[in-house]
Amino acid sequence: MIKLFLFRYFELIFWVSALVALGASNPLQSTHFTLCPLKLMGISWCPGCGLGHSIAFLLHGNIYNSLHAHWLGIPALLIILYRIANLIRQRIKEPMLFVNKQTNSPL
Repeated sequence: MIKLFLFRYFELIFWVSALVALGASNPLQSTHFTLCPLKLMGISWCPGCGLGHSIAFLLHGNIYNSLHAHWLGIPALLIILYRIANLIRQRIKEPMLFVNKQTNSPL
């Protein structure tokens, strides 16, 4: 049942978690945990990190720094929010049926 839930809602959970993490982070902090391979190799500029910083600044209400970090941050956030809304709309329309493995009937 948990596998079915994660299978159906993985993308929705991923995008919402990513936005919550970006909203909770401090984009002005110079050192933080990163999974960026370019930063781990010592390269200071990365377009993906700039996009993440841009969205984080935008979630904190700082539009000027958001545009300075990466000018595609605003469209990217709008696209992600649109995708989240679509996923929610799709999941509301589809009934969540759990099937009992022994009797093969819906729970």
